[in-house]
Amino acid sequence: MTPSSRCIALVGLSGGGKSTVARLLAARLGWPLHDTDALVEQRTGRRIAEIFAIEGEDAFRDRESAALAAALAEPPAVVATGGGIVLRMANRALLANKALVVWLDAPTEELLARLRAHDEERPLLSGDDPAARLEALRAARAPLYHSLAHLVIDTTGRSPDTIVEMILSAARE
Repeated sequence: MTPSSRCIALVGLSGGGKSTVARLLAARLGWPLHDTDALVEQRTGRRIAEIFAIEGEDAFRDRESAALAAALAEPPAVVATGGGIVLRMANRALLANKALVVWLDAPTEELLARLRAHDEERPLLSGDDPAARLEALRAARAPLYHSLAHLVIDTTGRSPDTIVEMILSAARE
């Protein structure tokens, strides 16, 4: 793959480091950065949690799909995706055709610790047992992430800069 001919898309569960790594990677490459959740929020003027509460998950997923299509429309770019981007077949096809897909993963306990360190509301992790919910999301989504990923990185104990270097090395191959 010629890196400049495609986008680099980061996928994975919430707390995996997609937004942080995407910012650093885009800066290193001098490429535009697109975050699908941020694009949805900008277009609607609402937080993701509000969209879920008012319009429901299906409406959010429609908006997320439109944001992904826009983000991948003009390569090269770095795209940080929402954790559920892989749930729709059309999104998986877009990612497979237009991007080098990198799955940023970490054990559930690590993801929860990172999520608790931020104030951001995560609608799909609300409830009495976020660890069980995150495990259920992992069980449903991991096969989809795996089927798309050109590169899988366990982010545990790795700095964002190290992860960026790993992605750049893989993109050069």
